[in-house]
Amino acid sequence: MNILDKIIADKRIEVDLKKDLIPPKLLEDFVLFDRETNSLAESLRNSNTGIIAEHKRRSPSKSVINQKESVYNVVIGYTLANACGISVLTDGKYFGGSLEDLLQARATTPKIPLLRKEFIIDEYQLLEAKAYGADAILLIAAVLDRNQIKSLSEFAKSLSLDVLLEVHNQEELEKSIMPSLDMLGVNNRNLKTFEVSTDISKSLSSQIPDDFVKVSESGISTIEAIKDLKQYGYQGFLIGENFMKTDNPGASAVEFIKNLNL
Repeated sequence: MNILDKIIADKRIEVDLKKDLIPPKLLEDFVLFDRETNSLAESLRNSNTGIIAEHKRRSPSKSVINQKESVYNVVIGYTLANACGISVLTDGKYFGGSLEDLLQARATTPKIPLLRKEFIIDEYQLLEAKAYGADAILLIAAVLDRNQIKSLSEFAKSLSLDVLLEVHNQEELEKSIMPSLDMLGVNNRNLKTFEVSTDISKSLSSQIPDDFVKVSESGISTIEAIKDLKQYGYQGFLIGENFMKTDNPGASAVEFIKNLNL
């Protein structure tokens, strides 16, 4: 069993427990559930930089990344940097995140689109995303079949949540293309080996229809890499560790985006 299989097995147990603690109907009564969402896809289409900055405490591949900086400080910094969107890791066991992190991010920045970064396997998690202030959700093709992608993405759209579908190879891409997606992301990190290369984004770019916003994820650390990927039609760039591994992620994002605009 690889790390991805372990994460999904744990996630199924976690979701079942949460359903008993907070029934779906109760989530629909949360104050934020009826708020008007901000489109991450539109934010990326209308941006010159396309940066989605991520709050990420740790990961299975890198262990601790940054446990010191508060969600508030990081999000304030990303807001000052004019990030197009902010990704918030909400997995607790493997990434050190929580839904409370998402809620804190929402309270800190009411307008910037928030992406709930999570291993989503159940509609219940989409209700959580809406209730805790997310504007967009991530679906991972590696852990879902086509029918699951279809049902989850359509349910997300019914909640006015944008959908970013993440793929790692051509097989995943071919099974995933459907109208209920807003963004197609290519993860440059192999979730089974954790090896990273932007060549994956480049090789799959021509196979992603222009109807979708193209997003390149993981392993992006330089201005040159982004300018290179833009030539392949990418409008979004999800960056987490490059900012979070510094003492001041917000300031790091400010400097990075300023240089990208030069």
